[in-house]
Amino acid sequence: MQWESWSAFWDMGGAGAFVWGSYGVTFALVALELVLVMQRRKDTVKRLLRWRRAVGKDGSGRLGAAQLESEQ
Repeated sequence: MQWESWSAFWDMGGAGAFVWGSYGVTFALVALELVLVMQRRKDTVKRLLRWRRAVGKDGSGRLGAAQLESEQ
């Protein structure tokens, strides 16, 4: 499509508010989703690191001799 001017482009034949509003809401929701995903990833990494420290580095759930001595 071709428009005569920028104002005609932004107005889009009277549907500009709906079109640009839809783009705005979509952009805001995508940005919110990205922020929430980054926050969930950060929390998950922290939880996994905490779990790894709790079960020990070998994953057996048993503490090694060096770890036992350091905890006493």
